[in-house]
Amino acid sequence: MRVFLAAAVIVALAQPAFAQQKPVQGYGEADKDKTLQELQADRAAEKAYNNSLKNIPDKGPTDPWGAVRAPDAPKAPAKKTKTGATAQ
Repeated sequence: MRVFLAAAVIVALAQPAFAQQKPVQGYGEADKDKTLQELQADRAAEKAYNNSLKNIPDKGPTDPWGAVRAPDAPKAPAKKTKTGATAQ
């Protein structure tokens, strides 16, 4: 009996915490329409993201084995295709 009483007390104390949560969108439910402020915030975030991508400098091709190879090592020859022509 004490176990049931303790469980009832815990459930009774947990109910206000569950009442404060926002309802979760169920599977298959339509998305809620966004307000004008939310749309403007999304546009501003997208614009800031695109501007930040423009600030990243373009790097040239990198050679991860460059420090391992000797500087005077010959480059690998171009592979031949089935027709006998070299691929470039």
